[in-house]
Order: sequence, then C-alpha cells, then structure tokens
Amino acid sequence: MNVTLTLAEINAYLKRIGLDTIKKPTLEFLAELQQAHIHHLSWQTVDIFAGRPAGIDLQESVQLILQGRSGYCFHLNGAFSVLLHSLGYTVHWHRAGVQPHGEQPRVNSFHLGLSVSLPDADPNVERWIVDVGLGGMPFDPLPLRYGAYGPAPFTYTLMPSSVVPGGWRLEYEPNGPSMGVDYDPEELTRLEEFIPKHEFYSQSVDSPWHNAFLLRQRDTGHSYELRGCVLRTHGIEGISKTEIRNYNEWKDILTKLFYEPLVNYTEQERREMWDRIQIAHEEWKKTQLA
Repeated sequence: MNVTLTLAEINAYLKRIGLDTIKKPTLEFLAELQQAHIHHLSWQTVDIFAGRPAGIDLQESVQLILQGRSGYCFHLNGAFSVLLHSLGYTVHWHRAGVQPHGEQPRVNSFHLGLSVSLPDADPNVERWIVDVGLGGMPFDPLPLRYGAYGPAPFTYTLMPSSVVPGGWRLEYEPNGPSMGVDYDPEELTRLEEFIPKHEFYSQSVDSPWHNAFLLRQRDTGHSYELRGCVLRTHGIEGISKTEIRNYNEWKDILTKLFYEPLVNYTEQERREMWDRIQIAHEEWKKTQLA
C-alpha cells in the first residue's frame, strides 16, 4: 500500500468516526476502530442514486470520509485499510464476492475484502477478518478460525469457501442482507481489478443499485436499513418496518441514525432527491395493492 495518512488526517478520520485518541495497534483498538467505523459510516448508495458516484482511488475514498460523506464497500474498506495501515496494522486486500439471496456463492471481485495482522504477529498463524464495507457487517474483528461468532440475532459463521481453494466464507444469520461473502486467500497489491466492477455498480442500468436509495448501518444491538421511504430495524426483539412520510422526518433519520446529513448536496437537491424517492415509493405501493 503506497498511501499513508498524515497525523492531521489520522486525527480527522478518528474524529469522523467518533474517536479522539490514537492508541497502539492492538486487537482491542482494532475492535474499537471497526465498531466506530460501522456505527458512524453507513454503507450506502446515495451518490450512485444521485448520479454522482465517487471513484475508488484510495486517496479519493479517504477524502470522501474526511469530507463528511460515505460510500459502499470499495470506498469504506479502501479508506479503512489506509487508516489501519497508517496506525501500524498490516492490512491484506482480498478479492471477494457477495452471494445474494437465491443465487450461488461466487468470488467475482465485486467486493473488496480485508484481513489484518497485528504488529509482530505471524500472518500465517494469527489473522483477523475486518469488514466495514458490507451491508450487514460483523461488529467486531473475527479471527480467521472456523466457527460461529456473535450473539443472536447477529451470528456469523466462518467456514471454508466452496468456490475458491483455501478461501473462507462468512455466512450471515438468516435475516441478513445476503447469504454471505466468499474471500480468495490471495493477497492483492493493487486495486485496479475492482475499477470495472465499481463502474458497473455505479453506472450501469443493470446494477442492483441503479435507482436504489439505500443505507445500512449497525450498532451493538440493532441493524438499520433505509430503503427509499422504508426504515427497517432488526434486533433481538425481531424486525420492524416504518414508513417515512415527510421530508423533515426523512432528513432527521438520515442525520441522527445514519450520520448522513447529505453535506455534498444543496437543500434544493435534497428536496428533489426526497421527491424522487417519494414518487417511486408511491408507485411501489400501487404494485403491492394490484
């Protein structure tokens, strides 16, 4: 990795995710960083929906975060890898692939995976999976040892991948946003192969995120998803859905729950975005009644 943050950039990044102290690169600090990142930076398709997708160059992804914005896997895991590298962790990039519900497992470079070695640790013996770029993220680093991790309802199972030799698979609980994600063990040194994948995701009409206004975020006890006008909350008590009915409520939820004040958009652009979302939502409701 040829990008390292300055001290000022590290402090700004930590402040962005609600932290104020640089600590030694321990496992405990790694967990603190991952939890803060997932909580304060939602996985989202806002810029794609608006037709203004950001590139996935590492510097661009870092600036995205420092400017009060967010993104999806390539941006979030890319920027986080730079932060971890700058703090003294050894970061490994992996090609990966997310398995949607009803489809087959794959490793197709449509996801950038991360694993981390602690300073002075043997990477062949001690490796940790960190991923802040999934729609349903584990809240803590997971050891690269097969087994089940996390309390219900957010239990993840780490197992051998069936689609790549020597790879591993992170499988979600049944109500997760997808079935799971498979990782190739090969360590990448460049991110070029992800660029055409990002271009498809962010620009193609065949992309699953084309015209999708979608944000996902987690805290210790709940996961949240805002899809258009519908807020889905998932916790130990079950799943609930709430219809967002007006602009001020929508903007309030974006800001206070997802930490997304849409700083890159004017007030007029925000209102136009809401109008577009609301029209699509009303059309969707008609199809449900048909």
